[in-house]
Amino acid sequence: MNSDAIATLQQQLLAGLSPAPAETRRLFHGRGRCWPGLEQVTVDWLQGLLLVSLFREPEPGELVALKHMLMALTRSPAWLSSQAHSLLLQHRYLPDSDTQWLLGEVRDEWLISENGLRFKLDLGKKQNTGLFLDMRYGRRWVQAQAQGKRVLNLFAYTCGFSLAAIAGGAEHVVNLDMAKAALSRGRDNHRLNGHDLRRVSFLGHDLFKSWGAIRKHGPYDLIIIDPPSFQKGSFVLTQDYRKVLRRLPELLGEHGRVLACINDPDIGPDFLLDSMALEAPELRFDQRLDNPPEFTDIQPDSGLKALVFSRHTEGQ
Repeated sequence: MNSDAIATLQQQLLAGLSPAPAETRRLFHGRGRCWPGLEQVTVDWLQGLLLVSLFREPEPGELVALKHMLMALTRSPAWLSSQAHSLLLQHRYLPDSDTQWLLGEVRDEWLISENGLRFKLDLGKKQNTGLFLDMRYGRRWVQAQAQGKRVLNLFAYTCGFSLAAIAGGAEHVVNLDMAKAALSRGRDNHRLNGHDLRRVSFLGHDLFKSWGAIRKHGPYDLIIIDPPSFQKGSFVLTQDYRKVLRRLPELLGEHGRVLACINDPDIGPDFLLDSMALEAPELRFDQRLDNPPEFTDIQPDSGLKALVFSRHTEGQ
């Protein structure tokens, strides 16, 4: 991250804040490898807060120069007109993802909006804030498809897809995740949006030990699979994703659809296409959802893969 790269980042942030987005957005996505020297930097606009994340430890001199540029940014007309008030620097390469408040009042939580929905984010306590911004179009797609449907949200995390589904008129959503604290945040997010919790279920279970409980709520018209690439002791994408796919025929309704996702830069869409053909051949590929333009990647198959499949019966 030399001086030229830091100057480039400054110009990109000034442009991104002129004007600032009305809703939460990624302002700079260095991990798409389109900006030499900035491959380990991302910057998110959290509606008044700017979150700068470093995924690799910079040299001491680079860190000093970066902080100097960021503080200069807070004195710029673009920053002042954006009504931003807080600047955070997160060191994602550290085990606890230490976050420094370079400007503003220290807060544990913050409310943001996306596509008209409200979300509560965690600040400075965890590696992730609670909402993956690259899945914005996926949540929008689910909201558009959900009317009257029964939805299963696997690896639900803080239930972003569930919020989108209920907002889109889903009959019922079942959220499953081992992390009960994340599901609790999902419940809070539903309440934040005034949703009827009688239409939402939260199962804090190990997926591979819970197929019976999942079947009881089915069959489902829409199933969402958005797993981590790796979760120690519970999920390894290349080993375990197929175990989920082979269960789809018994969970999915006659004309059901599946949104299957991967966000590992080393695994392309062919893994999903080939695995689905092997494990659930009655599901046919329909489309790959676009990624938001702010997540441009020098190699498109390294970015988020969100693929839609539909169930086809013989003769269709």
